Amino acid sequence: MSRILITGAGGNVGRALLAGLQGQEVLATDLAPIPDVQFARLDVTGTDPDRVIGDFRPDVVVHLASIVTPPKGSTRDFEWRVDVQGSRNVLDACLRHGVRRLVVTSSGAAYGYHADNPVPLRETDPVRGNPEFPYADHKRQVEEMLAQARMEHPVLEQVVLRVGTVLGDGVENQITALFRRKRLLAVAGADSPFVFIHTDDLAAILIRAATNGPAGIFNVAGDGAMTVHDLARALHKPVLTLPPALLRAALAVARPLGISRYGPEQVRFLQYRPVLDNTALKERFGYTPALTSAQVFARWQAWAGL
Repeated sequence: MSRILITGAGGNVGRALLAGLQGQEVLATDLAPIPDVQFARLDVTGTDPDRVIGDFRPDVVVHLASIVTPPKGSTRDFEWRVDVQGSRNVLDACLRHGVRRLVVTSSGAAYGYHADNPVPLRETDPVRGNPEFPYADHKRQVEEMLAQARMEHPVLEQVVLRVGTVLGDGVENQITALFRRKRLLAVAGADSPFVFIHTDDLAAILIRAATNGPAGIFNVAGDGAMTVHDLARALHKPVLTLPPALLRAALAVARPLGISRYGPEQVRFLQYRPVLDNTALKERFGYTPALTSAQVFARWQAWAGL
């Protein structure tokens, strides 16, 4: 039996993980209480990680706390403090208190949205992020921090999971908002593929990472990918296809007017979405997702009533 501490345990993935960690001593942490589990409040941006990890003395820390969908009124500084400084605080506490293994949910966004990204991306490809996308930029910074720690503190095992788009019952965020629009937006000349992983598959991967799985860096996605036109066919919705220059110009006007929350930099997000190769997940980590990307989307679509 291992003592496992989970940060950000109140989210969809955290709750699925908690449900599957039978036979382990688990401490769930978050900002708001989680019923029916051993719980401690933990704000990753301050001194809580050192205090809570020092008190509980876990063998394994699963670090899920992150800003995926910024709340209303959020600032880049706040998101950096949660994503980057928070990860630093958790990492430092793990090193200080003798944690054996740290499991971190990174993101495919860490590779960045670049025209020259290989398709598909493998774990050996560079993690570049994008300065204009806070989430991608912050995940890059976290990964660089973890890489430095692997060199300087090899005694702390790491499992770094570069996760594709997560879908499952109850998942609603800025990505799923795109699927709820009356028509889907496409950029001319770009397939804009999505790779999906179901919350249940991700929870099973995290359980293996926290218990008897190997250390290492692994892309996490179901087999296959879905282009914007694949998604539109599944949703029975039309596609609005715009040239990239026109779309950038439209967003440059729309955001200052409050018509759109997105600016012209968002075109890169639509054009160059990372496609993740999951070979290492299946062959080295030893887990094959139960659902393909298309099956994950179909499950979420049925739950969403679309």
